[in-house]
Amino acid sequence: MEYFIQQLINGVTLGSIYGLIAIGYTMVYGIIGMINFAHGDIFMVSAFVSLIAFTALGLLGVTFVPLVLVIVLIVAMLITSVYGWTVERLAYRPLRGSFRLAPLISAIGMSIFLQNFVQISQGARVKPLQPVVEGGFTFVKTDGFSVTLSYMQIFIVLITVVLMAAFATMISKTSLGRAQRACEQDRTMASLLGINVDQTISLTFVMGAALAAVAGFLFLIYYGVIDFYIGFLAGIKAFTAAVLGGIGSLPGAMLGGLLIGLIETFWSAYFTIEYKDVAAFAILVLVLIFRPTGLLGKPEIEKV
Repeated sequence: MEYFIQQLINGVTLGSIYGLIAIGYTMVYGIIGMINFAHGDIFMVSAFVSLIAFTALGLLGVTFVPLVLVIVLIVAMLITSVYGWTVERLAYRPLRGSFRLAPLISAIGMSIFLQNFVQISQGARVKPLQPVVEGGFTFVKTDGFSVTLSYMQIFIVLITVVLMAAFATMISKTSLGRAQRACEQDRTMASLLGINVDQTISLTFVMGAALAAVAGFLFLIYYGVIDFYIGFLAGIKAFTAAVLGGIGSLPGAMLGGLLIGLIETFWSAYFTIEYKDVAAFAILVLVLIFRPTGLLGKPEIEKV
């Protein structure tokens, strides 16, 4: 039982990171109906930006951990948001009126560019980071096994819950949220009603990139190692989480992220670790067969 509880804690922590990335996918899809396949590499860029910020603060002699975490998180969100805005301006806006496959190909090209840019500028080797937040609580000790809840895991879950609540409130209560929902329903009519569609779409990309920045920051300080390829793997799993929960649904993206994290963690704990990704994608296939809209997604109704 103690082993199960420990894996549950680990799965929720990993799923929270996947959920933050998945929200970026589902926000972009909800407003323009397309998948941003460069989003996983935006997450990867944010992890490297966070590592550089940690290194710079260390060289400057800033050692107060709470202050360091806040500064690094803000820097990562600001710089990564610029990358998200650039992806929208270069890969999506010029092709918005083209056939649907063109922006997809453009986004894949942007993903390859970001991977190679980071590989050339930062090197292909794994980049380590010394533990920043240490310690935690030990709940159960039986037969030499203890259930541990680290401060880092609490930090990740709390940030995820706060951001999820903030974005849900923003979408439902603010003028920007109303503009996003209007663009999701009909961009032409939203434009006729005075909504700046281009600005709304750009801000959506920026917000998605900011969430990916938080996820990259958390991934770095939780695992302590990154490389230029982490964006591809995390992006594919986060995209799977978004589809599993219901693409276009913010709660669905978070639910899908948690489920993917739990499936991956429990499969690694109780079965062979080599097939943990196969298990996650098999669950996705089953959900798409029996509920094509995802767990919380709603079927699209075409009005004529």
